[in-house]
Amino acid sequence: MIKVIVELTAKPGKRAELRVLLEDFIARHGPGTPGYLGSTRYEVVDQPDVIVELADWESVETRDRHMNALAQSGALAPLGDLMGAPFRVTVIRPLA
Repeated sequence: MIKVIVELTAKPGKRAELRVLLEDFIARHGPGTPGYLGSTRYEVVDQPDVIVELADWESVETRDRHMNALAQSGALAPLGDLMGAPFRVTVIRPLA
């Protein structure tokens, strides 16, 4: 199992809009996706335009396949309209 940390920075004052769009996106493209185990979103206390998502996946490969398919379909484009900076992704796993 892996965890994926995604940091999204909204355009100034647009975090609430980004959150709504992100929640809708996850509801449509998360549950039922092979390898997706769930996720939780967080606000960053001292950065009012940042959202952090922690997602659980079965493997890097299942996540990569899903994200590549979404990117190719254009499904990620609406999120970009509200982003103030490129999102940052960190993939982690337990130490062996």
